[in-house]
Amino acid sequence: MAEERKELIKLESGEAEQPFRWSAGVYGSRFLTELRDNKRFVGVRCPKCGKVYVPPRNVCGPCFVELTELVPVSDEGEIITFTVVSFGFVDPSTGKQKPVPYGYAVIKLDGADTYILHYLDETDPQKIKVGARVKAVFEEERTGSMLDVKHFTLLDR
Repeated sequence: MAEERKELIKLESGEAEQPFRWSAGVYGSRFLTELRDNKRFVGVRCPKCGKVYVPPRNVCGPCFVELTELVPVSDEGEIITFTVVSFGFVDPSTGKQKPVPYGYAVIKLDGADTYILHYLDETDPQKIKVGARVKAVFEEERTGSMLDVKHFTLLDR
């Protein structure tokens, strides 16, 4: 039985043409396709120290061993640190003016030992706290990028 081929993930920056091509690699591609197709985060676990990297990478920094075990991690986690951005700029991911203000946080997903950076749906710094619990909210139409996660929403409101 022939395996169904899915369209490759393409990244754009608004209308700007990118003069290069690159690969997200085996693990990066798996990470992005899991977000796109299953609304799920995956990481990779070190066989020596057990550290789980999200997004996945090929080698454990401290142990310097190859990482091969992909593992699911939660779409919930906690805020490690955050900011509320109040100055406008052109978003390089979309090529469009980014509406302000917006919340942005360093998030440690449950089951992961590393952090991801992403948008929050809250813009009041008095309502956002270090240690607050958050959950990923996914876009309805996903393309295979970190922007498939629309934002993280606070669970402790």
